[in-house]
Amino acid sequence: MDTRTARRTRRARRALSGPALSRRSALLGLGGVAALGAAGCSSGTAGDEGDGGPTRTIEHKYGTTEISGTPSRVVTVGLTEQDYALALGVAPVGVREWFGGHPGALWPWAAEALGDAETPEVLPVEELNFEQIGSLRPDLILGVNSGLTKKEYTTLSELAPTVAQHADYADYGTPWQDITRMVGTALDEEDKAEALIADIEARFEEIREDNPDFAESTALLASSISGEAWAYAEGPAPGFLAQLGFALPGDAEALFTDENREPKQVALEDLEVLEADALLVGLYGAAEDSVTRRDVFKQLDAAKEGRVLEMPEMSRLNGALSFGSVLSLHYALDELPPRLAALIDGDPGTEPDEVE
Repeated sequence: MDTRTARRTRRARRALSGPALSRRSALLGLGGVAALGAAGCSSGTAGDEGDGGPTRTIEHKYGTTEISGTPSRVVTVGLTEQDYALALGVAPVGVREWFGGHPGALWPWAAEALGDAETPEVLPVEELNFEQIGSLRPDLILGVNSGLTKKEYTTLSELAPTVAQHADYADYGTPWQDITRMVGTALDEEDKAEALIADIEARFEEIREDNPDFAESTALLASSISGEAWAYAEGPAPGFLAQLGFALPGDAEALFTDENREPKQVALEDLEVLEADALLVGLYGAAEDSVTRRDVFKQLDAAKEGRVLEMPEMSRLNGALSFGSVLSLHYALDELPPRLAALIDGDPGTEPDEVE
């Protein structure tokens, strides 16, 4: 496998699912309906006041970080924290690129939230550039949805207070609710963070009530990565389907165990395990190499009955599900439920998702 293909494979697996999470994270973060507790965050009560805000203490994988006042020069070094900062009213000065290649590494929902504020400087995704980060003069660095190493965290902490990934979840595996709360505490916007969470949870509940068939149907996220098929059990996109009420198909569920929920490659001769009432397929690599173009895929009942939704890598829907943030979830909740309702009826007659 060449370097470019390997990089695409890693990005695609992380984009649609995230890495394997612990069973605890699966129960608390991605499939659950109830709001989470404020794990990982606590506000100082000693009355310390910085420039406009109290001192807050945030727990994370590498210990605790104290933040005083109201940060204004925020740099995000995880994959999606820019969305959370913008939703809470703070425009980052530096953002780490993930995928999409948009100005400021901001997808449309984030660019809209940015408004007339200055477009942030883009940091490379492959390796942290500490000199570039330091030149931005940050007063807060956010790496909640990240895989920061201890060494990287230590170096970043010398530049500014740094919040690393949650201690209770795998790297890149912190659920959106916890990311919202951690970023909200860091920015002294705890109440607003809770309101953002409540709003999205209410939308999920309303859609479930309006679509009772979802709870009686199965849905599966798969991907075609350079001609290889993968199935997913956990992560932002599978969690989105679960929170709408869909169950994982039995044959696909059998690919995973409670201890190992990592994405599983599916051999072409075994594609029948992808059968579902609604099958979503993320497309990565050349179109002509897509698994969905293989005769064996076309023989699936889901394919023959029009219950497959293909999502190109750079489509807005793929991006929204991959980010799974307090901004992108609203786009996904606007766009996907009607398509899912059509899919389980075998009538996918909707316009294709816009490709950036």
